[in-house]
Amino acid sequence: MGAATVIIFHPPPAAEAGSLATVLARARDQLVEHQAALFLAAGAGAIRIVRERRPTFGEALREVAAEVARDRTAGPAGLVVLGAGAVPLLGLADARRLVEVAGSAARRGLCNNRFSSDICALGDARVLHDLPDLPGDNALPRWLAERAGVTVAELPGRDRLALDLDTPLDLALVALARGCPGAVRGAAREAGLAVPRLAELRSLLSDRRRELLVFGRASSRGMAALERLAACRVRFLAEERGLRASSRLAQAGEPPPPRPPRATLGRLLEARGGPTALAAIVAELADGAILDSRVLLADRLGPDEARWPSAEDRYASDLLRAEAIADPWLRDLTASAAGAPIPILLGGHTLVGPGLRVLVAASAEPGHPGRRARGRSAPR
Repeated sequence: MGAATVIIFHPPPAAEAGSLATVLARARDQLVEHQAALFLAAGAGAIRIVRERRPTFGEALREVAAEVARDRTAGPAGLVVLGAGAVPLLGLADARRLVEVAGSAARRGLCNNRFSSDICALGDARVLHDLPDLPGDNALPRWLAERAGVTVAELPGRDRLALDLDTPLDLALVALARGCPGAVRGAAREAGLAVPRLAELRSLLSDRRRELLVFGRASSRGMAALERLAACRVRFLAEERGLRASSRLAQAGEPPPPRPPRATLGRLLEARGGPTALAAIVAELADGAILDSRVLLADRLGPDEARWPSAEDRYASDLLRAEAIADPWLRDLTASAAGAPIPILLGGHTLVGPGLRVLVAASAEPGHPGRRARGRSAPR
């Protein structure tokens, strides 16, 4: 068994970063400190925080893996790789499993989700010599399994480990979760971050007479959580899963030509006059909604985030702060959601994915009015 090196990619915020991006960066700083201590307690040999930016994740990981290999005096290097903000609910038992695989010197991998990973351990990092320029870390386990012939397993607790700090709204969501590190919860409290219209949403979830619309990169696991814990009926539109996680570079064989992102709700907005129609459309379908606004942006502008409104605009939209948004289309969409008489939440993958389960679980805690008696759920 060799000693594992933990690599945390944590570039600083851009010089022109706005106030919300700065809040997120500070929360990630706190999380990186917490996770570094966690991995050392789990037996990691070294923690390496990489702050330099590279054009792609693949290029960055190749370079760092080669440097770690040169520093080794005996045996292949084993790595645990994650980005700042990833897996905030990682526990000591999880860290020990990752360190064990990274120290195995075997062609083994361990991640939180083999199809969209945020953290990955690798026993023999020499395979990364041929890593292509993957745009992000999500596709790494798939490349390892399909291209490099590495046996990749998943950590238990996939739902818990799917949470990330990708946006300030994610920070507010994670602060609601059981097991949230005190430093992360404190960062949310210090920044005054809260999930918008949370009380209204909880009331909706607890009411058998009402209906919730969920749209975007949601999963069957999220649907199952709603079936189990929410009293309301659910209208579920799962679209564009893999928008960020899929990469042709990671897939074996010759993948089919990519299809541009398309979204049902995006088509409705276009047909009904634009983003100001959001509240009216949702009201025709349900009594409230949890919407993946990134799918709407991809439907309108394509999957390249460089063409989207700025990160600061997207963060403000997630918090329903329309007045702080420069992009006219996103400002109108956000104002429609914020002014709607029914609760409409906007966000990214975390909101409609693992964050959805956090919201439902929080509403179903004992003593909360959203908790439903055990037994058969209301008709869906």
